[in-house]
Amino acid sequence: MSAPRSTSCAVYFRKPNIAKAMSLLTLFIFFLFAGVVPSIAGKSHVIHFRTPNLYPEGLSYDPSAQHFIVGSLRDRTIHAVSDAGVVETLISDPSLPPNTSFAGLAVDSVNNRLLAVIHSLAPLAPFNALAAYDLRTRQRLFLSLLPDGDVSSTDRAVANAVTVDFRGNAYVTNSLGNSEGNFIWKVNAQGEASIFSRSPIFNQHPVDRNAPFNNSGLNGIAYVSKGYLLVVQSNTGKMFKVDVEDGTARTVLLNEDLSLADGIAMRSDGVVLVVTPVEAKLWFLKSDDSWGEGVVYDKTDLDAERFPTSVAVGREDRAYVIYGRVIEGIMGSEGREWFDIEEVKSERESKEENVWIFVLLGLGLAYFLFWRFQMKQLVKNIDKKTN
Repeated sequence: MSAPRSTSCAVYFRKPNIAKAMSLLTLFIFFLFAGVVPSIAGKSHVIHFRTPNLYPEGLSYDPSAQHFIVGSLRDRTIHAVSDAGVVETLISDPSLPPNTSFAGLAVDSVNNRLLAVIHSLAPLAPFNALAAYDLRTRQRLFLSLLPDGDVSSTDRAVANAVTVDFRGNAYVTNSLGNSEGNFIWKVNAQGEASIFSRSPIFNQHPVDRNAPFNNSGLNGIAYVSKGYLLVVQSNTGKMFKVDVEDGTARTVLLNEDLSLADGIAMRSDGVVLVVTPVEAKLWFLKSDDSWGEGVVYDKTDLDAERFPTSVAVGREDRAYVIYGRVIEGIMGSEGREWFDIEEVKSERESKEENVWIFVLLGLGLAYFLFWRFQMKQLVKNIDKKTN
């Protein structure tokens, strides 16, 4: 008689354990839904940082230090900005000419350098250069003056954006948007500067000389590891593919012009991001043929008043723009203390991500309901055996 009692006792303790497991799993599924669904509708990351009278135009991201880097319109300094908005002066270079501006920035991760374009605005004397700084010691490695390329005395070259290839060669755009401008400089790893590409393609497309910013030509530039550059042109809205070996260029065929395009960056998945401060948009572009042709598949509206000029790719391939209010600074405004770096999402990509998340959640829920049904059947079978 003792053996049956022992079996019944074992079954008695097993049944509550099953019920407890079902309750715990139900609780887990609840928290899964509660945690994932709000994250789908989560707000973009906004970095609000304080540096009086900075008016930054350039923006870059240092993946090793995991912080953003911004320049300054007036005070010859470059700053690191953390995800939480903590600002640290990264570079201070008082040996540069007074009131020169740091424009485009690029992190050379291979050589642990920061490359910074330096330009002087009128009425200051013309000055265009590229500086390289060691990110460990923060010392300047070289300062390369950029040749004017026979630009006439009535105009002045405008060194603007910079990118770097895996050999440490830097490429800088000249944004003077006429037949004398619209060229690309190259500065090798030793700091030797030359005019790299002066393709006639850059001046092939018509420009409306009555339009705003009509004298702004080649602007944002990005290096693609397959051996070419992608360059946008503000006054025509065109994009060019430039060979890094010989400087030959061709126009990328797009489904729409990138009107008054400024900064450009590329994500690891090959998606190209282009920002325009005047149109106040961030374009999302992709190509299936290494940028013989491309398509704008989404665009996100930005805040025109805060004048977004540059775009960078941060952690997890997230796109960020800098709201530096540069026009205020150029017009002589003073007293502004706060600026912003903001994440910008593609609405189309977010919708596609949400669909997949809900599909996975649905599959998980279906599996859970099936499991629960099986457990109920198991409990019923045990009850039958014990009774």
